[in-house]
Amino acid sequence: MKGIRLDPARGLNGIAIAELPDPGQPRAGEVRVRIHASSLNFHDYIVANNNDQKFAGRIPLSDGGGVVEAVGDGVTEFKVGDAVVSCFFPEWLDGAPTTADFLTVPGDGVDGYAQPVVVRPTAYFTHAPRGYSHAEAATLTTAGLTAWRALIVDGGLKAGDSVLVLGTGGVSIFALQIAKAMGATVIATSSKDEKLKRLSALGADHTINYKTDPAWGTTVQTLTGGRGVDHVIEVGGPGTLAQSITAVRNGGHISLIGVLTGFGGEVPTAAMMVKQVKLQGIVVGNRRHQQDFVRAIDATGLRPVIDRSFKLAELAAAFRHEESGAHFGKICVEIGD
Repeated sequence: MKGIRLDPARGLNGIAIAELPDPGQPRAGEVRVRIHASSLNFHDYIVANNNDQKFAGRIPLSDGGGVVEAVGDGVTEFKVGDAVVSCFFPEWLDGAPTTADFLTVPGDGVDGYAQPVVVRPTAYFTHAPRGYSHAEAATLTTAGLTAWRALIVDGGLKAGDSVLVLGTGGVSIFALQIAKAMGATVIATSSKDEKLKRLSALGADHTINYKTDPAWGTTVQTLTGGRGVDHVIEVGGPGTLAQSITAVRNGGHISLIGVLTGFGGEVPTAAMMVKQVKLQGIVVGNRRHQQDFVRAIDATGLRPVIDRSFKLAELAAAFRHEESGAHFGKICVEIGD
């Protein structure tokens, strides 16, 4: 079968179709899944465009949506024909975080879903939402679940709250949709006016062009009557964190999710202390969170926003599209025939 293996020495230029062995039939407690789609995350881009030799030969992509082809002895949770979606932390089943690394993450510490068939333990998957395409399901593993955990699991979002989302990537769009489904007010930012119009069409109550309004944290304070927002979906990192702290209310919750502006920088600790801000680092979520999220999707009818899809052989082009920042929502990849 055909899939992708990485060549760190060449970065994105080293992404090419490779012959892979068929994984065979599942053993006890395992399922064989035909993978039909994946979606791209910044994490996947970092792995694919990394010269670290630990990724030599790695099969990339953390997200996978597909169909169960066979089940091993003792498997009762899934049956042949079930639509499933992968888990980012397949060994973090429930409860508080148990890991601070990516050693078990598909597409990073272990092989991912840029391949047409996998055999994995049942904990590597949950059921997909009813009526979802495989591409739609594949958007949940990383981006969707991160937004869900940030707002619902750890943020305790409730109707009447206010939420600030930064940019138009997968996590931010999911957060906007989840917040509106929960009855919250949403303020959204982008550097492009055409994207701001699309954010408004998705339900954003207020939009801000952060390029023409660099003091957007103060603008958020004005839009909320000087109170500040209850929740911030912070995907920028050091380049945006100071404005997010300005934007959040006293005692508000900032979910630090992304590092789009870099991996380190100054943090206005005095402002955080005075405002008693809760700043929480979040890396996706556990399997139970994903199962709860899928049930919520089935109840609300939420559908992900897909920017465009690429064939697996076009994976390098898909990453370059992600790199450009031109996308709105999720970039998906079609896998297999």
